[in-house]
Amino acid sequence: MRRAYIVLLISCVLLVSCSQPQAPKNPPVQVNLYTVRTEGVTYYDKYPANTVALSQVDLRSEVQGYLTAIDFTEGSHVKKGQKLYEIDQRLYQEAYDQAKANLDVAKGNQIQAQQDADRYEYLNKTDAIAKQTYDHAVITLDNAKNLVKAAEEAMKIAATNLTYSVISAPFDGTIGISQVRLGNMVAVGSTVLNTISTDDPMGVDILISEKQLQHFEELKNTTQQTIDSLFTITLPNGAMDPYLGKISIIDRAVDIQTGTIRVRIVFPNPDFSLKPGLSCLLRVHNQETDPQLVVPSKAVVELMGEYFVYVAKDTMARNPDDSTKTHPVIVARQKKVQLGQTIAPNVVIKKGINEGVQIVVDGVQSLHSGSEISVGQKPDAVKSDGKGGGSSNKKDSSKNKGH
Repeated sequence: MRRAYIVLLISCVLLVSCSQPQAPKNPPVQVNLYTVRTEGVTYYDKYPANTVALSQVDLRSEVQGYLTAIDFTEGSHVKKGQKLYEIDQRLYQEAYDQAKANLDVAKGNQIQAQQDADRYEYLNKTDAIAKQTYDHAVITLDNAKNLVKAAEEAMKIAATNLTYSVISAPFDGTIGISQVRLGNMVAVGSTVLNTISTDDPMGVDILISEKQLQHFEELKNTTQQTIDSLFTITLPNGAMDPYLGKISIIDRAVDIQTGTIRVRIVFPNPDFSLKPGLSCLLRVHNQETDPQLVVPSKAVVELMGEYFVYVAKDTMARNPDDSTKTHPVIVARQKKVQLGQTIAPNVVIKKGINEGVQIVVDGVQSLHSGSEISVGQKPDAVKSDGKGGGSSNKKDSSKNKGH
């Protein structure tokens, strides 16, 4: 009796379980595909940069006094030797005049001593004077000559101080806003009157990693004009500077703290529009001429710092109604890739997939590796619209071909 009851209970359970509907299978994810192809690309590496003057000097005075003249327009271009400032010259002019008078006196004394020495030398030959008198005349002549030399040096110092009372431009360049005004007391060496810097050409400094050093050495040592627009700069307002630059200096050593080295590119600046200290973006034209694999950036998925695409694969799946039968399906397989240059809405693939494979470009957010997919458009029907793409990590494009 008990056994019959157990059999009846098991039968009821089996009947209930068989009558429950099976969970529906997930439908295929609707996606669009893109056929990977190679194409020629043109782009620029971008580096944050600052403009620097090739020469810059703080103007200071070598003499002390009150400022009596300012003979330039602030912020203007000045020429080498142009008078800029004048310090009260009266004391220095008087010191010069006194030194000149002392030199005249010393020269007169030398002439007198020379005459006495010549006379005593003749008399000494005939023993007409005491030997001591002749010796004293010779010593007096030597002293007179030394006094002339001392007076000449004193006059040079006085002339130099008088010259220093006028501050002139040391080279062609742009002068800034004056730090002193008429009537101010100027101290020797400590008072900064103004700053002048060269303005044409203008330097642009960038920092590159030690891995890029060899590349820039090659750019410096080869003919840079073989590549059009090798070095250009983008100004803070987004405008392009019209002139092309060339490498001038690569610094002597790599900074061991940062692993970077400074490179200076020189640009013509005939209109003086570039000012020292300006933040800009240096663009370096790429030299890669071989075609490269290019895909839409929206097809790339980032996971834990690595990058993947979903490749469409044709396969066979079992029929859910009859496990003995199969039917063709398309599934998305995740493939790890190595990214290269980002070019507007597209990105270069360096490694991971080959030309001709079909990848998912729309619907990647709903996929996992092995998801069944259905194609909404033919692979070649999906084109880049120029509106997508990620950040370029200091790189950008100036010309996008094909997509």
